[in-house]
Amino acid sequence: MDIKLEKKPWYIRYRYHLLGGILFLVLVVYVAVLSAGPSKLRIDRDSVQIVAVRNDKFMEYVDVEGLIQPILTIKVNTREAGSVARIVGEEGGMMKQGDTILVLENPDLLRSIEDQRDEWEKQRNSYLEQEIEMEQKSLTLQQQALQTDYELARLRKSFALDKEEFKMGIKSKAQLEVAEDEYNYKVKSAELQRESLRRDSAVTLIRRNMVINDRDRERKKYERAVERMDNLAVRAPITGQLSFIGVTPGQQIASGSSIGEIKVLDHYKIHTALSEYYIDRITTGLPATILYQGKRYPLRIAKVVPEVKDRAFSVDLVFTGEMPDNVRIGKSFRVQIELGQPEQAMVIPRGNFYQVTGGQWIYRLNASGTKAVRVPVSIGRQNPQQYEITSGLQPGERVIITGYDGFGEAEELVID
Repeated sequence: MDIKLEKKPWYIRYRYHLLGGILFLVLVVYVAVLSAGPSKLRIDRDSVQIVAVRNDKFMEYVDVEGLIQPILTIKVNTREAGSVARIVGEEGGMMKQGDTILVLENPDLLRSIEDQRDEWEKQRNSYLEQEIEMEQKSLTLQQQALQTDYELARLRKSFALDKEEFKMGIKSKAQLEVAEDEYNYKVKSAELQRESLRRDSAVTLIRRNMVINDRDRERKKYERAVERMDNLAVRAPITGQLSFIGVTPGQQIASGSSIGEIKVLDHYKIHTALSEYYIDRITTGLPATILYQGKRYPLRIAKVVPEVKDRAFSVDLVFTGEMPDNVRIGKSFRVQIELGQPEQAMVIPRGNFYQVTGGQWIYRLNASGTKAVRVPVSIGRQNPQQYEITSGLQPGERVIITGYDGFGEAEELVID
């Protein structure tokens, strides 16, 4: 006989489903609770750098690499055109001022100088002829004046004798008047001749000065032409190292062409490039130093090129005191350019937190040093070693400044 089975309650029949649902709800609640709280990350204390915030002297400066360069580089240019006949100087060799670097040849210049010399000889002969002519004319006038004075003296005596004879009744009044008229004529003629001689002397002096000036001008033109021959030898304009020659024998060179460079090596400068961030704060005269083998050497900014290229601008610095012994062109040094005087400020050492957080926040440790949480901060000035903290931290607090690449979005760090 069949036995009737009783139907099991629904919570018995669906107990596994209910159990699974309850577990799922618990999991959802757990995840929600975790999501609502701060995210945490466990880290090893030795994997990060922990520092204390402190009040200290803050010096704002820029640390850059600079290259030694000669204090002055001079271009060597030709004064005359020609072809390179001979190269005397050697690249890298030391030259004294006036030493010959290379020699040019220019046949056209030689012919021009010969023509100028012929013209000078012709002009000089012409000037000699004019001087002789003026001298002869002056002598002729002087002779005429001497003759007139002689005749005037003779007539003066004759007229005096005529007046005595007239008084004695030997000569008539008409004869005396004729003698007087002739005498007066000779007096006026002598005066005119003297005036003519004086004016001729003045004119002759002016003409002689003009002739002399013309002669000197032609002579100088010839001398300048001869000097052009000396310019065919290109010489060192200053004492220094001939760093480069850009010509070859036989090459045709135009007047004014640059054929090389001379570097002045009795003093040096340091050339560097700074970020455009500093362009408004870098001026000539700012102090700087280099540290080499434990000793500091003072510098100052001598030149600032304000043109920005590739987000940087150029600066030249010169030594203001002793230089390192092994200064060589092309050698690099670390240069620290001071942007102000040391000031008291709240600072922390540099770390990679700034690159990750943009200086907006940092991890601050609790008193026991077992946890660190994010706190907002404000970064002011900075130098290659320190950041200035303007708000968000207090002196004595400890913060983490490295390891931020591996922290992700963690709000809290648990430190083991």
